[in-house]
Amino acid sequence: MTQIRPTSSLAVLTLGALGVVYGDIGTSPLYAFKEVFAHGHVPLTPENIYGVLSLMFWTLTVVVSFKYVVLILRADNNGEGGLIAMLALASQAVKDRPVLRQRLLMLGIFGTAIFFGDGVITPAVSVLGAMEGLEVAAPGLHSYIVPVSLVVITVLFMVQRHGTGGIGKFFGPVTAAWFAVIALLGLVHILRNPAVMFALSPHHALRFLFLQPAVAFVALGFVVLCVTGAEALYADMGHFGKRPIRTAWFGLVMPSLVLNYFGQGAMLLESPEKAHNPFYEMAPEWALYPLIALATCAAVIASQALISAAFSVTKQAIQLGYMPRLRITHTSVRETGQIYVPFVNWGLYVCIVGAVLVFGSSSKLAGAYGITVTIDMTITTIMTFFVIRYGWGFPWVLSTAATVFFFVVDVTYFAANIVKVFDGGWFPLAIGAVMFTLMMTWKQGRAIMAERLRDDAIELKSFMEAVFVSPPTRVQGTAVFLVSEHGITPNALLHNLKHNKVLHETNLFVTVRQHEIPWIGFDKRSEMEPLGRDCWQVTLHFGFKNEPDVPEALALLHNRSFQLDDMETSYFLSRDIVIPTIGRGMSAWREKLFAGMHRNASAAADYLSLPTNRVVELGSKVEI
Repeated sequence: MTQIRPTSSLAVLTLGALGVVYGDIGTSPLYAFKEVFAHGHVPLTPENIYGVLSLMFWTLTVVVSFKYVVLILRADNNGEGGLIAMLALASQAVKDRPVLRQRLLMLGIFGTAIFFGDGVITPAVSVLGAMEGLEVAAPGLHSYIVPVSLVVITVLFMVQRHGTGGIGKFFGPVTAAWFAVIALLGLVHILRNPAVMFALSPHHALRFLFLQPAVAFVALGFVVLCVTGAEALYADMGHFGKRPIRTAWFGLVMPSLVLNYFGQGAMLLESPEKAHNPFYEMAPEWALYPLIALATCAAVIASQALISAAFSVTKQAIQLGYMPRLRITHTSVRETGQIYVPFVNWGLYVCIVGAVLVFGSSSKLAGAYGITVTIDMTITTIMTFFVIRYGWGFPWVLSTAATVFFFVVDVTYFAANIVKVFDGGWFPLAIGAVMFTLMMTWKQGRAIMAERLRDDAIELKSFMEAVFVSPPTRVQGTAVFLVSEHGITPNALLHNLKHNKVLHETNLFVTVRQHEIPWIGFDKRSEMEPLGRDCWQVTLHFGFKNEPDVPEALALLHNRSFQLDDMETSYFLSRDIVIPTIGRGMSAWREKLFAGMHRNASAAADYLSLPTNRVVELGSKVEI
């Protein structure tokens, strides 16, 4: 995902936002309107077409325009957005209410876990939906849809390690062309049947809901597909800012989506037999193959945005302590936001390939789609209430009014999607449940491990005083001891004194702290407390979007009573081996799971950007 510099012009930022923010919601016309009538539960009548179109328009208006573009974009965390940023804001807002804060953290982490399920479904349904145009162009090509989709998906994931900097600059123009084309397709059919625009009136939606409540309830489960990807508006706010995202939405994206959906409806009013794939049926025969190519490009761009978001969310979860360290590669020397996480990349790939093979069509995948989207939307609304009420200090009545309406809408759509659990909705929920289990096991396991280390720890100041009663030999250079908790003696120091019986000239006891804010500037990066005899306790502070670079942070301390020479500095780490035990901590299977995750986590030295030729690791065992 290309990160546009904040100094760029509004036009450039708006174009960039089109490619990154709106790729997902932009491909929803491929399947959203079709799926409402595809299963036979909603009869294809003129009244129902008007009702569904009205529901789609007002869903886009209420959920995207009012909720996300107007309200949610105001809740920025130092300019950053997304569920983790919202979680950090909400938890900070209720930090004096520990029970409520803990519940909000659990809810937010569950939403983050569910996001990975969405990250699997989106590429699968988008690419399949694009490729299904082949059978409209030539029915004999039906058997090639799944194989060609798998080829596209495989190529997409293979190029991830190279980064998207080279092709990212084309995302915006291609997506802009996509929106222009779908708007034109819709406009042509609207001009043939202008009466379809009466569906803009909300009374068509209300009549549909009240006269046919059971049918409308089923329809809502598919109507919500028109807003899949709405979370990206908020998640990518830090890349582009509020104004470009709003400009792109109101200036091009929403008008294009509405024109296309209403164009599909206008065509079905005249030719109901084209309901099997109304998007491609709108196009003239000569334009089908170019449209399939453009739709495939749009689907790839939408998938790329989800993949990049998965990398970013994983990195943030690691730094907040909810996932083990994973190998992260930076694919650009200019943009810190461009990263590649191999484990996540190939994990997503396996799940997406499995989804394509198991479901085999966008219609079957649509049954799995929607439930994860509505869960995340509902969680975002809940978080927003606590930010508005306790973070911003708005009156109770105003805070409730601002969020309850959206909560009712979200819960209604969620309820309509619950019925699809056995129709494929179990798939993303299962992925989310696995991710939630892994994240909570890691977080709880780390807490138990820290408690065990604390129980056996020696207070640093008193230990250093005891050491200097009969001081060991001092050797030249600086020793940096990484310690998980401020004020305790690191095991690496104990082992170094026991086996080497020496102490360096200068000793720094460094604790790295991750905070629930996106960025912490260099001016607030470090705190230092002298212990005497050229020994210091140092605390380094990083936000969940900062790169935890310890040498760079320590370099900021250069002129404070000591000098750091790269060639004379050694970094000492304790490599803990976790031993699961019976009757303590978590259940046995979770302790074994945590031990396996801990054992396979990437090296702390790499995560903290330590020079590999200056690192000394000393092992110890920890029973949990």
